[in-house]
Amino acid sequence: MAATLTIQQLLGAMKAHGASDLHLKSGLPPTYRVGGHLRTVNMPSLSGEDIARIMEPIIPPARRDFYEQYGDLDFATELTDGDRFRVNIFRAGARMNAAIRRVNSTIPSFEALHLPPIYRKLIDNTNEGIIIVCGITGSGKSTTLASMIEHINETRHENIVTIEDPVEYLFRPKKCIISQREIGIDIPDYAEGLKYVVRQDPDTLFIGEMRDKFTMTAALQAAETGHLVFGSLHSADTMQAFARILEFFPRTEHEFVRGSLANSLRAICAQRLLPGAHEDKPLVPATEVLINNPTCKDLIRKEQDEDIPSLIASSEKDGMHSFTSSLAHLVEQDMVFMDVAMQHAPNAEALSSRLRGINTQAGTMVQRSR
Repeated sequence: MAATLTIQQLLGAMKAHGASDLHLKSGLPPTYRVGGHLRTVNMPSLSGEDIARIMEPIIPPARRDFYEQYGDLDFATELTDGDRFRVNIFRAGARMNAAIRRVNSTIPSFEALHLPPIYRKLIDNTNEGIIIVCGITGSGKSTTLASMIEHINETRHENIVTIEDPVEYLFRPKKCIISQREIGIDIPDYAEGLKYVVRQDPDTLFIGEMRDKFTMTAALQAAETGHLVFGSLHSADTMQAFARILEFFPRTEHEFVRGSLANSLRAICAQRLLPGAHEDKPLVPATEVLINNPTCKDLIRKEQDEDIPSLIASSEKDGMHSFTSSLAHLVEQDMVFMDVAMQHAPNAEALSSRLRGINTQAGTMVQRSR
């Protein structure tokens, strides 16, 4: 069967089975991730040669040399029905392997993603500055950012430019005009894409990943010249986001960077995905939101980052909230079970103090303390 298996068949089965990911590993049968769990297809194992043959039709010809040289390549592909997929092929043991994630062909709304109202309010209340969405791999950053960009597309008359590696969600112009530029296809790298981006007259700029000093500097400069900039960052929470940004720069430049962040940052939105309590909501986001209000600006400039968690905890009326607060809300709204929330809580004791008598596990209730 492996000799006749096609990538179209494998990708089509992802939709049929509700799979989020497909793994092609040399020496194993195809493996899908369904509902967060890996499920192996009942068929013979694939060789590295099988995987190379299966993947060949969708690898962009212009990027084949990059894979041969570096042993790793990201790109996107789609089926004729519009289903899109983010693809990573990588060499391991001198053989090709692949990890493929299905991207929803429609861009979900804030409500469909179960994001708190502050996400919409943040965008409606600003047209310049930087909004950063952070989280670990697989936390839904790309989908949240797509929802933010789509909200602008539906509500404003603007020019949006995105620089992505690869392009995941395809935006269809509604009220906005949109240019999506893909690394390796339209431009060689982020540096080249960002070098002259302000000459393209963007109102909104989306940087797929803020990954180094150059991309962060370009984002700050664009924000300081009146643009609204969105970007993702690999960090677990808002505090780690600050540390990560500063790590991009030598210590001698931190004062300048802090000044730029104090002026340009609008918000940092951190998130992590949790198993939902209902089958129709298999994954729900727990979130942490920091808004750069005057107090926060002062803390950033004075290098008093350690006071930011206290600021978040004391400013919930303004839309800020911690992961502990978000987890408590999810349990109270019956969106996740308490034991799941406790497993993901940054401070289990703090969460426990807010929750008495809520579900401890599926199907189990305890009495509220009085």
